[in-house]
Amino acid sequence: MTAITGDAVEMAAPLTGSGYSVSGCAGGGGVSSEGGGGVGLSCGLGTVATINDAMSLEVIEIRANAAVLRIEPAG
Repeated sequence: MTAITGDAVEMAAPLTGSGYSVSGCAGGGGVSSEGGGGVGLSCGLGTVATINDAMSLEVIEIRANAAVLRIEPAG
């Protein structure tokens, strides 16, 4: 995660290979993530996003300085 606001979680997801697709969250565009390439995301509470049709990410809870995410394989 890169930031937590009252209604959204901002994060960078590392990617392997070239290209990416994101559905369900605002974002996109290349970012640096842990020394490699990634994609920037901003996801609101209750959002279920899919990244590269491979990973599902759901924002379960947002607190002042922490967020609860559910991450699992898509599908």
